[in-house]
Amino acid sequence: MNRTTAFATLALLSSVSSGALAQSAPVETAAIDSAPSEATTAETAVAETAPPPTAEAAHKDHDADIIVTGIRRTAGDVLGGVSVLDKADLNRVLKPNIGDTLASLPGVSATSFGPKASAPVLRGLQGDRVRVLTDGIGTLDMSGIGPDHEVSVNPITAERIEVLRGPASLLFGSSGIGGVVNVIDSRIPRRVPTGVVGVDAIAQYGSAANERSVNGAVDIPIAGHFVFHADGNYSKTDDLDIGGHVLSKDLREEALASPDPDIRALADLKGTLPHSKSRSTEGSVGVAYVDGDLNVGVSVTRHTSRYQIPIRYSLTPGEVVEQPTLDPRQTRYDARAEIPIGGFFSQIRARGGYSKYHHDELNAEGDVDTSFFSNGGEGRFELVQSEKSGWGGTSGFQYLNRDARIRGDEKFLPDSRQRQAGFFTLQTYANGPFRLEGGARVEFSKLTAKEDAQLGTPSRSDNFTGLSGSLGGSYEFTPGWRAGLSLSHSERAPAVDELFANGPHGGSESFEVGNPNLSLEKSNSAELSVHHTSGPVHLTGNLYYSRFSNFIFQAPTGEVEDGLPVFQFLEGKANYYGFELQGDAKLGEALGINWGAEFQGDAVHATVKNFGPAPFIPPLRLAGALTGSRGPFDGRMEVQRAFAHNRTSPNETDTPGYTLVNASLDYHPLADKPALTLSLIGNNLFDVDARRSTSILKDFAPLAGRDIRLSARFTY
Repeated sequence: MNRTTAFATLALLSSVSSGALAQSAPVETAAIDSAPSEATTAETAVAETAPPPTAEAAHKDHDADIIVTGIRRTAGDVLGGVSVLDKADLNRVLKPNIGDTLASLPGVSATSFGPKASAPVLRGLQGDRVRVLTDGIGTLDMSGIGPDHEVSVNPITAERIEVLRGPASLLFGSSGIGGVVNVIDSRIPRRVPTGVVGVDAIAQYGSAANERSVNGAVDIPIAGHFVFHADGNYSKTDDLDIGGHVLSKDLREEALASPDPDIRALADLKGTLPHSKSRSTEGSVGVAYVDGDLNVGVSVTRHTSRYQIPIRYSLTPGEVVEQPTLDPRQTRYDARAEIPIGGFFSQIRARGGYSKYHHDELNAEGDVDTSFFSNGGEGRFELVQSEKSGWGGTSGFQYLNRDARIRGDEKFLPDSRQRQAGFFTLQTYANGPFRLEGGARVEFSKLTAKEDAQLGTPSRSDNFTGLSGSLGGSYEFTPGWRAGLSLSHSERAPAVDELFANGPHGGSESFEVGNPNLSLEKSNSAELSVHHTSGPVHLTGNLYYSRFSNFIFQAPTGEVEDGLPVFQFLEGKANYYGFELQGDAKLGEALGINWGAEFQGDAVHATVKNFGPAPFIPPLRLAGALTGSRGPFDGRMEVQRAFAHNRTSPNETDTPGYTLVNASLDYHPLADKPALTLSLIGNNLFDVDARRSTSILKDFAPLAGRDIRLSARFTY
């Protein structure tokens, strides 16, 4: 597609919006989740003359959202950064992976290891420092030990996604030091459908990768309080269209200078990213007993995927490059119980999950080179306090037990096991304009590794005890304005790869060497926040600083092993600081359209003492959007600017800046079913070459070029 196509798309959006001007003025409708009441004669008469459909009823004010990750509270009362994506938001930003789906949120980027394997990066931290949860329980896969390993969560199944950055994340483990991503689904039902059956379905098509995806879910009430759930999804993509050349500018210049004609030809690769196809399927069944606040249920989920990793071309004549394909399989069992009780505690919550995970890494001929296995489970038990005189809280226990095995040529870890037990509490107190919050967590970790002749490593067992805590408060200094300050201390036990690795890791194209002398990673953090949640302008800002006394990182040794550069895990002092800013404004009505504006920005600055800038840090980013709503239509035009990232770590290349222009138009044809949404979405309309500084593959795998997406979602 060329620029003419982009302008034609914009003209289409404009013409459809103009057609919306002929619709009647917006009329408020009931919230889509509200319970039905008995119809009076007057109500029946109103129903017979139902108002025309409106787009406004399909959207919510996120400042009033109740955050369910941790203690239930409104978004404005959370100390630290918080972002929420509901179904309406997900329609616009949904991608085949969780990282790219969240990457436009403030403080969030993505590893972008090809179109399928992309994990969230929160405040410049990734891997084991970011916890991705499914309804409060970890993904129980192996995404944390390799950027080429997908996160086994398909965002198309989400009812809602919450992203927490800051001290509230310590409720979910020390590995959430960067933050927590909680994907909330309905696989264990929480409510009884009001009709014979509840249905939620979404279908999408994306032009950039010829992406076809569909997800369908049904909830069927049985015998009054029992609810049966079933869902399934399927997605398939071809090689990704990109907005320029495959190789970055510096690599193209190097390729053109080569005497080898095959290497010179690499400089001409453009338009399509070779070896980036994918396919995934998922199915789940669940059943729950629901009676008011009482909820007990179980579910079983089967996830399969097969995706290609973009090629990291070699500019050395005669060197063979890998063309890996990954083939993950996961069977997951989940259970949840929420039981209301009386007295000092109002509710007992129990949540558990167990997973059997396996993926093969296939070579270009389709043969298995290396296999990865992980079995294990995680459980949480919480006691929720009854709110008394403004005081409330949650206390509990969390346990994780999982093992990891690798078999094959690229084995870099011995057989290992991680056991972790944590006790935590988070207490809140509210009195008039004041909000106080304090939390503490003690975590016991035991990591063991068996003797491995292939790697030449002995058996080991290491024990760590980490203590984390936070204290903060906020004050409403004038109506609608609240300022907060939080202080926190976090301690994280090293991950199994940081301790025990000693082999070639194809995902990072390095020979990884662990460090058995690593100690707890410790950090002290401070965060200032401000919220404005009333009137036509809403604003949220966060300014944070973290000082690590034992930051764990990888550093090149200058040696070469098995043809790969050797990187060893080290620890040292580090400083991370940055800001996040987001807001929206209602601009009023003009030309029959209710106009609005949105804006956001974020930046991270990170330095490791005696090493230099921390690796793979996102750049300064700014974004602005103009929105409009009239009758059953709402539209959006946005511009995102990522500035050049030149403050790089050793062996890391610079990343040029880029500007993306996106647009979307939603149509809600039914007044009584505003959740029925038909969407036309255009991403990267000017087909620019964009690369993320947070990606190891940035010099070989740009982001998608122009992507025109069609989406249909229905909830009943």
